[in-house]
Amino acid sequence: QVQLVESGGGLVQAGGSLRLSCAASGSIFSINRMGWYRQAPGKQRELVATVTVGGSTNYADSVKGRFTISRDNAKNTVYLQMNSLKPEDTAVYYCNLRAGWKLDDYWGQGTQVTVSS
Repeated sequence: QVQLVESGGGLVQAGGSLRLSCAASGSIFSINRMGWYRQAPGKQRELVATVTVGGSTNYADSVKGRFTISRDNAKNTVYLQMNSLKPEDTAVYYCNLRAGWKLDDYWGQGTQVTVSS
């Protein structure tokens, strides 16, 4: 079993910053990538940012230049530094881990990020 534990969400004013963390534990083999997705009320879950085991990153256009994803491979932990937050960034943020030869996806429980205007 794989467990993903997220932390760092909360309420912040527009223009502020938050840092999300996600620690993975359990029977983890051959991690391919870790990342963050988000889901706002009434909308589909969308990719925010991912980082591969080799360090390659990918960002949604809406967060480029404001969010930075990083990873500590030794700790199986991924971080999302979110700066210049906007009200439209308000969503539940989910940690994602993709691993194994079948590229299975694992999800955290989600953490709420609310940006007030």
